[in-house]
Amino acid sequence: MEKEEDDEESNLLRDRFRLSAISIADAEAKNNGMEISEPIMACVADMAFKYTKQLAKDLELFAQHAGRKIVNMEDVILSAHRNESLAIALRCFCNDLKAKEPQSEKKRRKASRKEDKATSSAAPAAANIL
Repeated sequence: MEKEEDDEESNLLRDRFRLSAISIADAEAKNNGMEISEPIMACVADMAFKYTKQLAKDLELFAQHAGRKIVNMEDVILSAHRNESLAIALRCFCNDLKAKEPQSEKKRRKASRKEDKATSSAAPAAANIL
């Protein structure tokens, strides 16, 4: 019974992915003044789904190899090692995300403690000058 539910869920996921891929391919073809035949779109959608399944397995293995249970951005970048331009684009995207990410509270606390120490040590030095 559980296997049937997993198969149904997998089929539903595959069908949704396929519809999305076909929709994207169709929109891109129209934007570029082209037409793509239905069998070709279905073939591309199926290949994209199979690639995505394999990518998910690879990412899981990379995380396990690193002793983690959760996939992180480094695993994703590592998965693109055969495609240099994709790896570069992923690194740039990762760096952009890190730049936009607000500092954690822990980092803020450390920074404010350093500022407090700098201010308190500067006050006696200033008093000695006067």
